[in-house]
Amino acid sequence: RALDMYGVAVSNAYMYLFSSEFDPIRNPYDPQFRGACDLYNESLESTLRLVNATGQLHPGRSYKVTAGQQTYEVATVVRGNWHNEDFEHFEFVSDFKLDGLPSSGLTYGLGVPLIAVRKKGDPNDPRETYYPDGLSFPVTALLRVVRPDARPGIGAKHRHHCVLELHDPLASSDLPLAGRLVPLQSDLSTSLAYFLDSPQFRQKDSATQGLLNPQKTDAHRGIYMLEPFDPTRIPVVMVHGLWSSPVTWMPMFNDLRSFSELRKNYQFWFYQYPTGQPFWLSSTQMREDLARLRQSLDPQHRFLALDQTVLVGHSMGGLVSRMQTIDSRDEFWKILSDEPFDKLQGDPQDITKLREAAFFNANRDIRRVVTIGTPHRGSDYANDFTQWLGRKVIKLPAMMVSTGQNLVKKNPGVFQNADLLINNTSIDSLNPHSPVFPAMLRAPRAPWVTYHNIVGLIPNRKWFGGEEQATDDGVVTYDSAHMDDAVSEVIVPAEHQNIHRNPKAILEVRRILLEHLEDVRDEYRMAQRQNAPQVATSNPPKAQLTDNPTPAKLTSAPGSRAMQFELSK
Repeated sequence: RALDMYGVAVSNAYMYLFSSEFDPIRNPYDPQFRGACDLYNESLESTLRLVNATGQLHPGRSYKVTAGQQTYEVATVVRGNWHNEDFEHFEFVSDFKLDGLPSSGLTYGLGVPLIAVRKKGDPNDPRETYYPDGLSFPVTALLRVVRPDARPGIGAKHRHHCVLELHDPLASSDLPLAGRLVPLQSDLSTSLAYFLDSPQFRQKDSATQGLLNPQKTDAHRGIYMLEPFDPTRIPVVMVHGLWSSPVTWMPMFNDLRSFSELRKNYQFWFYQYPTGQPFWLSSTQMREDLARLRQSLDPQHRFLALDQTVLVGHSMGGLVSRMQTIDSRDEFWKILSDEPFDKLQGDPQDITKLREAAFFNANRDIRRVVTIGTPHRGSDYANDFTQWLGRKVIKLPAMMVSTGQNLVKKNPGVFQNADLLINNTSIDSLNPHSPVFPAMLRAPRAPWVTYHNIVGLIPNRKWFGGEEQATDDGVVTYDSAHMDDAVSEVIVPAEHQNIHRNPKAILEVRRILLEHLEDVRDEYRMAQRQNAPQVATSNPPKAQLTDNPTPAKLTSAPGSRAMQFELSK
């Protein structure tokens, strides 16, 4: 009975909002109009709750509601980049109250914001590798009601053909309805928090384990996507730093995708790696992972948007990112030995691993790099004590250690910095006296890459009041974080672990992405004028241009069930 009454309320509200017979009296500035919108949204949510409770709320299914002489036949369809088979179950956004993550993804209009939990897909689909288990995403449910048709016969019921549309608000924020453009009511933040709170995500997200036991977390290494892969949008790959994980990017990610021009033109990916190992090894692995992704999703290199990839790296993640854009030549091999590499003796697999780490070329897919609080010349925190402590508590991957030991043993007198191969932890690799940093600075940079830099500085307090000139962010000095080749550099008043979550830093990344988009469009327009058959750019523009985080909790709204959302412990 309740379902019937809610169905009638939704239908009547819809008719008032969109039926042509009410055009003469309908006034969108009248409080009654807003009341009709609220009635539509609230009645639709109540209807969906009842339908969901019976297990009938699934894309592709149809159901029937009867109220008096009215019959409502409802077909459920998906609008957007997800497909029917991607949905496992739904939760209602209004059941949760979000704390600790800015609710920057709220829009008001018609529809019911939902949390859709993704069902695992075909393991043979190459995209499946990049979707994390337990992924949830935002959905807005909207019901279209067609005017009733009376069946022939005495006492015949009026039949309404209805379509329940499940919209992806990341793909579109409004839709045409009855000759008008209607904004969708949506919530992008709560579905993200729901995913971060899921057991599947918590199992993989262990910043401490990634630092102390890199080998144990290596299975979780790789690129992760939180929305469907889109060959027409430019990837932004976010790379976390030491003692951190992709969770550290969620405030920035949540904020950036609230801007429609960014979410229409960019897709955000996250790179996770064990941070206990030296950053140059993580750089080698990221190089392999990026190449593997391109080969699996675009073996013919037809998706030109992937040629415009942007990397955003925080702290040590900035070093990992920057190393994707330089040519090694023999700079890194010279650190290890003065002997020709071809004379090296040992197991072919060990030699191959060392060759991949010491000799590499810049990735041609990467066009822009943003480094945030990055120790380009090392950090004084990587001193004798912290290096000693790191070697005591960090368990390096057995494969890395054995490879180095085997090569050193079979090539006596060849290696002059054997520690780099055997017992170098991430903390060792960040020592300002490490020979890797001068080699990075000497190595040729890819001429097609544009660099941007964001530096954190915190004032030094004096004993008797006042402040001294800021020289560091608490971990990295300005002299180490500064880079002369950056086309832009912004100073952010934030401590090292919070620079990338600072509003000023987020706005700067937004500005950089808009600038990159404009440059891509200029490149496209120039190629069009030259009648070039192919250009290394994305499709024509779709939008017009005008660590360890603080614990956050997602608690229940009054009268709703509770959900704890803690970003870190």
